[in-house]
Amino acid sequence: MVTGGAGFIGSHISERLLDQGHEVLVVDNFYSSSRRNLVHLIDHPNFELMRHDVTFPLYVEVDEIYHLACPASPIYYQRDPVQTTKTSVHGSINMLGLAKRTGAKILLSSTSEVYGDPQVHPQTEDYWGNVNPIGIRSCYDEGKRCAETLFFDYRRQHDLGIKVARIFNTYGPRMQPNDGRVVSNFIVQALAGDPITIYGDGSQTRSFCFVDDMVDGLMGLMATDHDVTGPINIGNPVEFTMLELAELVLELTGSASQIEHRPLPQDDPTRRRPDITRARDTLGWEPRAQLRDGLERTIEYFTALPAS
Repeated sequence: MVTGGAGFIGSHISERLLDQGHEVLVVDNFYSSSRRNLVHLIDHPNFELMRHDVTFPLYVEVDEIYHLACPASPIYYQRDPVQTTKTSVHGSINMLGLAKRTGAKILLSSTSEVYGDPQVHPQTEDYWGNVNPIGIRSCYDEGKRCAETLFFDYRRQHDLGIKVARIFNTYGPRMQPNDGRVVSNFIVQALAGDPITIYGDGSQTRSFCFVDDMVDGLMGLMATDHDVTGPINIGNPVEFTMLELAELVLELTGSASQIEHRPLPQDDPTRRRPDITRARDTLGWEPRAQLRDGLERTIEYFTALPAS
């Protein structure tokens, strides 16, 4: 089962699982996802789609649960922050209860946001983070931190087979064009000839992992034995400034868009890069896609989208 399976990463995991011969149940309430991401899977004989909000209990029979359900972009998770927290907390309680009843392994898609605006660089899994618990991003940041707590308490209390992945910035086909994430923002703006909006002076950094590499990492973590729980950082350790990303998008799209600077949002981290030593050592995983190649494939996807 893939909760949030109609989302960006979830749809790619669902597709990969089907390609491997598994039966896949996607559970999604379509709050921040798109049915378009699953159209090509609907007629697959091993695919099932259920509209359901994970903040309510679910009674199904499954062997593995990829728990990805939660809006992950600021535009969506700040639109209804109470619901965002409920999705992380109540949703995790419900999915952990399901995993306990069925004996299923369960993987949490946690986030690099648990590190907040980090004072340690790059971020290792033993760093506890620097998070504002009452800021506008805390519904997501603290929601995911609480979800991790719940996963490890279920492990300690019930010996549940848990896996916790801390996902860093991911991009690729099936991103929502209006989700407010930097890669999709820059590409959509460049293709439309609109100004490229950079918040702050553009010196803040992110590390961008192509979605195929992310799926490899998540599925590799799920395949580990009972003693491997994480948390494990899954992301690309190569760091780029926002200005470098904007200039590369402009080059690849051939756009004449100008760069426009705006004030930095509250609590926006200035540097973000994973230490992936644990992923290399435990999973034998590291990303392969170069940013230029991944952006070309992502631009092709957005270019082919029908006008809305």
